[in-house]
Amino acid sequence: MTSARSLPQGRYPSERSPRSRRRWFVVLTTLVVAAGVLLAWIGYQRFSDPDISGEASGYLIIDSSTVEVKFTVNRKDPSKPATCVLRARSKDGSETGRREVYIPASDQTQLSLSSLVRTSAAPAVGEVYGCSESVPDYLVAP
Repeated sequence: MTSARSLPQGRYPSERSPRSRRRWFVVLTTLVVAAGVLLAWIGYQRFSDPDISGEASGYLIIDSSTVEVKFTVNRKDPSKPATCVLRARSKDGSETGRREVYIPASDQTQLSLSSLVRTSAAPAVGEVYGCSESVPDYLVAP
């Protein structure tokens, strides 16, 4: 009669030491925590409130080649100038006009503005494409 301890040699792997199991546990736990922190950081960057945002509050079609876009700009730091891109679209949805608007620094975090956008075809809607705190040199007054 054979005991449970006397297994044929070479058929079964030798027992692992508790240290190697602990090492694998620590390594895998560290990797999972690091992946979680990275995922949280990416989510925060992607879904947190932006420093600046623009939203169209209305539009008025002036004629067959002009639309007036009324919009609101919200900034966390109103002391910095900004720029917003406005665009006009036709009935089929294609972009027919675009304009960059300089937003000067002010003491208000929310500004209501309006601007005219010239179009190459009859406009159907005017909207804010996006806003940014990076102002191109050609928009800054000398």
